[in-house]
Amino acid sequence: MTSVSVCLVDDQTLVRQGIRSLLELSDDIRIVGEAADGTQAMDIIPQAKPDVVLLDMRMPGMSGLDVLNALAAKGDMPPTIILTTFDDDQLVLAGLKAGARGYLLKDVSLEQLVDAVKEVASGGSLVQPVVTQRLLTGLERMQNDFTSLDRPDPLTDRETEILRLMAGGYSNKEIANSLGVAEGTVKNHVSNILSKLGVRDRTRAVLKAFEIGIV
Repeated sequence: MTSVSVCLVDDQTLVRQGIRSLLELSDDIRIVGEAADGTQAMDIIPQAKPDVVLLDMRMPGMSGLDVLNALAAKGDMPPTIILTTFDDDQLVLAGLKAGARGYLLKDVSLEQLVDAVKEVASGGSLVQPVVTQRLLTGLERMQNDFTSLDRPDPLTDRETEILRLMAGGYSNKEIANSLGVAEGTVKNHVSNILSKLGVRDRTRAVLKAFEIGIV
């Protein structure tokens, strides 16, 4: 795989420097842009065309959520990972619904950070096992404003099993290994799950699964 280009958006200089220094330890990742606020991000992201955006949600002026919504409205949103703290459950959920592929805590380790960037760059999603009870409670309170089917087609037992593993943050490869099947088989199941739930990606599939009580 060629190196993954990353754009980093955070209003805290120390956080940006810390994450940049972690990413620079990996030969597979290069930083192609940095922004200190949402307005800068809206200038830099379309120019840099990164493979992945690491995006802080709480910024003065134009927030990370505003950036997500603006990029989505233009049809120009690169795969995006939300950078967050433990206190941001509602914001994380809003960001996922706006189109982010997942989230990472700001005290993330090098291995987690690199794995997450590569996973999202290759088309995957991050819905980590640390989906907290508060996040699920927030999901119950929030209006479901992303496109999905009100009454999804019923899932098979195997599809339900795979969806639960997806909700645990496992990749197709990890699911395939745990079930003893080929990765291609898992991909087919995931495609069927998305189709039956009427959603466009894994993150929304997991959100929908929590909403309807499958997980």
